[in-house]
Amino acid sequence: MSKTIEIRPATASDLALVFAFVKELAAFEHLEHEVEANEALLGKALFGEHPRVFADIAEYEGQPAGFILWFYTFSSFVGRHGIWIEDIYVREAYRKKGLGAAMLHNIARRCVEEKLGRLEWSVLDWNENAIRFYESTGARLMRDWRICRLVGPALHEFARAS
Repeated sequence: MSKTIEIRPATASDLALVFAFVKELAAFEHLEHEVEANEALLGKALFGEHPRVFADIAEYEGQPAGFILWFYTFSSFVGRHGIWIEDIYVREAYRKKGLGAAMLHNIARRCVEEKLGRLEWSVLDWNENAIRFYESTGARLMRDWRICRLVGPALHEFARAS
């Protein structure tokens, strides 16, 4: 008997669950100290008047097992929008059951159906299991590219500079 995996859009009633997933992911990545979000901020971003970020919940046998948080991007080179996966996470008890692949397949289908040009995400360099999994999907790791980030005081200082 095969196990049931369902991927569904998150709703406002899932807000506490989505935030719990965010905190679990941060703990897994050893980045708890970087979590500034709270349920109110996530709720406004995901379910406010003009949402600009979206989440899907992965359920395994009816139990919440993971999530994917994503938003639309744009590539001037491709001339079309794409999707950036900000977070993809499966709870430890549900790993190796096909949930990560199911979430990626679901978002890839969205890209194809909407005629988007790219599906992109980042992976921590130490997460060898994830890297092997992503490479097995046909994803190409962009080794020549580095993420640049301005946050906190550096962002404010740079914004004030002329």
